[in-house]
Amino acid sequence: MSFFHKALASIGIGSATVDTRLEKDTYRAGEVMQGEIIVRGGQVEQQVDTIYLSVNTTYIRESNDHKHTEVAALQKVKVTEPFTLGAGEEKIFPISLTLPFETPISAGKTQVWIQTGLDIKNAVDPSDKDYIRVEPTALAGHILDAIRGLGFRLREAECEQAPSRFRGYYPFVQEFEFVPTGQYRGHLDELELVFLSQSNHSAEIFMQIDRKVKGIGSFFAEALDMDESYVRTTVTMHDLPSLQAKLQQIISKHA
Repeated sequence: MSFFHKALASIGIGSATVDTRLEKDTYRAGEVMQGEIIVRGGQVEQQVDTIYLSVNTTYIRESNDHKHTEVAALQKVKVTEPFTLGAGEEKIFPISLTLPFETPISAGKTQVWIQTGLDIKNAVDPSDKDYIRVEPTALAGHILDAIRGLGFRLREAECEQAPSRFRGYYPFVQEFEFVPTGQYRGHLDELELVFLSQSNHSAEIFMQIDRKVKGIGSFFAEALDMDESYVRTTVTMHDLPSLQAKLQQIISKHA
């Protein structure tokens, strides 16, 4: 085994490659993703310390009036123990990974991807990046549909750094920004919705309801955030028959 080939592998030329293949490219938050990781040896034998798999997204962090895009790992798992990969050898590893309930939904600017990497000493670590589409849980989907049914249109969805009081396992929350097009048009400027926690059976949501303030005091009301109301509530599967009416009652109370 030549020193030249080892040197090339150490900088990523002629070294191992990795490719992750999932059953499909669309998943629901909380669903189990299955597939396989294919590792192919390069021109020289290499010692692989581990294969890791992570679910990633990005979020916006504001600092000193500047916006920065950060990467957050929702989950990272170790797939294998150390192994030796021969020159030109191919190994296949089955994978099964549950997509966290907190995985942001594919809407607006939000992107989610699966990152696969090999840890190889004294070498450039090969990696693979696979984007997936994430659909809401059944309950979250009903909540978003109910908001639309009340005459709101989704204007933007983006992951942003979470305020300290809402920070849980992750440093961000996904914010859904709606504008009224129906009965609340002329009464509300916008409605912002955040899922604070979720499961298959319940969801804790936070809503910011921005009223359209009229008259001479509107400037001062907006400056002091007096035109905004904040509501934190829990929705369960038992609420589905009357979900739209429940949300309408909350919104109308603060409109």
